[in-house]
Amino acid sequence: MKHVLIVEDEKDISDLLKIQLLTTGSKVTVISDGAEALSYIQSDEEDIDLFILDRMLPGTNGLEICKFLRMYQRTKKKPILMVTALTKPEQIVEGLDAGADDYITKPFDINVLMARVRSLSRRVDHIKSIEQKPTDESVLQIQELKIDTNQCKVWLEGNEVELTLSEYKLLCTFMKEPGKVMTRNQLVSEIQDGPVHVTDRTIDTHIFGLRKKLGPYSKIVETIRGIGYRVSSDFKE
Repeated sequence: MKHVLIVEDEKDISDLLKIQLLTTGSKVTVISDGAEALSYIQSDEEDIDLFILDRMLPGTNGLEICKFLRMYQRTKKKPILMVTALTKPEQIVEGLDAGADDYITKPFDINVLMARVRSLSRRVDHIKSIEQKPTDESVLQIQELKIDTNQCKVWLEGNEVELTLSEYKLLCTFMKEPGKVMTRNQLVSEIQDGPVHVTDRTIDTHIFGLRKKLGPYSKIVETIRGIGYRVSSDFKE
């Protein structure tokens, strides 16, 4: 059973989310104040598997909570879904840059939100499976796409793929957290090296080159319009 923390000050929304999540067998905790949520997260209560955060909250806003979760040892790898009434791309990017894994804007379709929750829950299961059994952390793999980070080599369906250093860094970044939306700002920081200046436009160029070299797996790198990119965790050729 997963433990979901909802931090939302609109009771109608939190009640709706709680009812839907309870039907999945999840344990659900609802808190309406940001500062209270931070205190609860740091208490000795049961670990939380998934966070659903409203962006605009009394006490402490969702962005600050998100940043804390990414610094706090117990929660730094836990999935975060941000719910926001702010719909401009730059506002959504701000939330993702703060550490959110995904976002949904108000008003939302509950079926869409629950689909996002299921996707993030699969990441919870993936993280737990890694923690419960020994694994070669140098190997990243999604179906027939494989990276050996020790050798800095990439294989697709058994054939080695020649990537530039920037393309390789981007693919590693994506495959370390499949399904996570990465903003262009985050990707710039991942491939920035030395005095070479990397821009948003440069990222788009590298993504184009990466997709071309991935051939039948090109669609595994998904564009999130106006926001950035991610590697699909449910990719099908």
